[in-house]
Amino acid sequence: MNSTKIDPKFISQANPRVGLIALASDFMIEKDFINVIKNKKIDFFVNRIECYNPLTKENLIKMSNKITDVTKDILPDQDLDCVVYGCTSGTIAAGHDSIEEKVKVAKPMADVSTPSTAAIKALKKLNIKKVSIFTPYSKKLNDDVLDYFKSEGFEVTSNSYFDIQDDYDIGKVDQDYLYEVLSKIDLNGADALFVSCTALPVLEIIDKLEKKLNTIVLSSNQALIWDTLVKIKKNNSVEGFGKLFQVN
Repeated sequence: MNSTKIDPKFISQANPRVGLIALASDFMIEKDFINVIKNKKIDFFVNRIECYNPLTKENLIKMSNKITDVTKDILPDQDLDCVVYGCTSGTIAAGHDSIEEKVKVAKPMADVSTPSTAAIKALKKLNIKKVSIFTPYSKKLNDDVLDYFKSEGFEVTSNSYFDIQDDYDIGKVDQDYLYEVLSKIDLNGADALFVSCTALPVLEIIDKLEKKLNTIVLSSNQALIWDTLVKIKKNNSVEGFGKLFQVN
C-alpha cells in the first residue's frame, strides 16, 4: 500500500468569530442571533452558563463568577473577535466592567458586549432621552433596571413589569400575549420603548410594534445583536428587526 502525504491548504481569511454566553435556561437568545446573522459570513459559537433561581441580584452575581471558565470553553486556545454576555439584569447586577474583566482573562483580544450597555449605546445613537421600560422581572430587579437607566442619564417616563421570579418562566411567555400587552402600553411622552431581558420573545414582533406604537422599540437581544455586528463591522443589510438596524 502506498501512503502519500498531501500538504493542506488553509483559508487565507477567516470569518469574524462571535462567542455567546447564554444562560442555561434561556430559550430565545440563540434563536434571535441566528435569525439575524444566518445569511452573514460570521462564525457563531455558544456556551451556556449555569444560572440560579429565583432571579435575585445575589444569584445573578453568583452566576457571573463562572464567566471566565465558560468563556475559556468557547474554542479553547483560539481567539474570538467578540464575546457576548447574554443577561441584561445580570450585567446590571454584576457590572459591565466586572464582566468584561472576567471575559478578557480567557479571551484577552475579544471585544465584549452586554445587553444593558448595548441598549444604552443604541439609545444614545438614536438620540433618545426619554424611554418607557418594560421588564418581566420581580419588582426588585425591575427597579434595579430603572435605576440603571436613570444613572445613565435617561428619563424613564413609564414602567410596566410581569413580576416573574424564575428565568425558565420568562422564556414561556406567549409571544402573541406579549405583543398585546406591549401594544397597549401608554408611552407617556417617551421617545422609545425598551423591553428588557434576553429570554423574552420580542425580536420577531419589533417591526409590528413600531408600526402599532408609532415609535422606536428596542429589546435586549436586538440591541445586543446590533452592537455585536457593529463591533465586527457586519452591521449592514439587516431588515425586519426594527429601526435600530438602520443606524450605522
